This record gives sequence, C-alpha cells and structure tokens, in this order.
Amino acid sequence: MSEGVRTLSVNEPRLIRKCIAEAIGTFALVFAGTGAIVINETSHGAITHVGIALTFGLIVLAMIYTLGDISGAHINPAVTIGFWFSRKLPAREVLPYIASQCVGALAASGVMRLLFPENRLLGATQPSGPVLQSFVLEFLLTALLMFVILGVSTGAREKGITAGIVVGSVIALEAMFAGPISGASMNPARSLGPAIVSGELAALWIYLAAPVLGSALGVIGCRCVREPGCCTATP
Repeated sequence: MSEGVRTLSVNEPRLIRKCIAEAIGTFALVFAGTGAIVINETSHGAITHVGIALTFGLIVLAMIYTLGDISGAHINPAVTIGFWFSRKLPAREVLPYIASQCVGALAASGVMRLLFPENRLLGATQPSGPVLQSFVLEFLLTALLMFVILGVSTGAREKGITAGIVVGSVIALEAMFAGPISGASMNPARSLGPAIVSGELAALWIYLAAPVLGSALGVIGCRCVREPGCCTATP
C-alpha cells in the first residue's frame, strides 16, 4: 500500500508537467490556427487558404519538437484517445490530458475574442455543405492522421526524428484540400474553443464525435499493417 502511494506521489509532478505542456501546446495551436483564419478575414484574404493550412501544419510541427519529449505533444483529444486505444497511454492520463487540451483551446479563443471582438466565428469549424459530408470527411481525415502518427511514433528511429515534419505536413495537406468543406479540424479541442467562446454550437457535435471515431479507425488500420492477426484486437 505504501509503495503504491509512493509511486503515485512520484508520478504526480510528471503528470502535471505533461498537462501543462498539453495546455500550452493546444493554446498555441488554436491561437495560431484560428488566428490565421480570423486575420485572413480581417485583412480581406491576405493570408489565403493555403497560408491557413500551412499555419496549422507549422504550429503542430513546432509544438511536436518543443513539447514532444514532455507529453508527446498530442494537443488533440482524439489523438490522446487514439494513443490510449493503442495501449500507448495509461488510462489515468487520458482525462487530465483532454481537460488540459480543452483549457488551452478555450484560453486561446478567449484571447482571440479580446483581440478581435468584432469577429463572429473566431475561426470556428462549420460544415459548408451537408452535415453527413463534413462528418465523413472529419472521420476519414482523423483516421489518416492517427494512422500516420502511430506509424512515425512506432517505426524506425529515423522516422521518429522527422515525426514533426511528417505529422505537420499531413495536417497541412488535409487542411488544404478539405478545409473549404468541413474546416479540417480533426481535433475536438480545436473546434470546442472557438465554438464555445463564439456561441456557435449547432455543428459542434460533428467535430467532437467524428475525430474520436476516426482516431479509433486509424489505430485499427495501424494494427492491421504492423501487427499481423491483431487488427481486431481490443485494448
């Protein structure tokens, strides 16, 4: 009993550092990404859609190299759930990670509201077409993202070194081609922050549910190619 208490007390400071890292990383993602959207609207298209997509990819790349050795730089509840589902994250860390990510996202959107009070959406993700269309897009985009993340985090050491470039590139790529339709969120926290602060909640369920389901599919896909006979295994 005393050994278990001692282990918990040793791990608590480490978990706190991880949660702080996740909050900061998600703050940076939402601040830079939605900031690019808001400033593009304010400047009448100066940043462009390609610029917005690159902003999201580059900030994720930067956060992976800055915080990856501390928390893994998930900065995305769907990724956190995916790592748990793939048995790479202890269950006790899932809720603290997700809570920290949501706090970071809300804080970033709060800052954007202070800086641009006239902006209505604050970069919130909303479907531009049928709801099902955006749901399927978000589902598949996140599945591909999680598949890639697991691939570079469990593969050769050389791929581990370039993980930030690979993941950031995939996010930028997906944002480029799917952003005009679904917003290419792939991240419940990224959508939650601006939706709550702006009050635009009607489509939020799409961006909470689809990425989580897509993440699970990405984990299963990775198992199918990396663990023969284990693609239907449960965590």
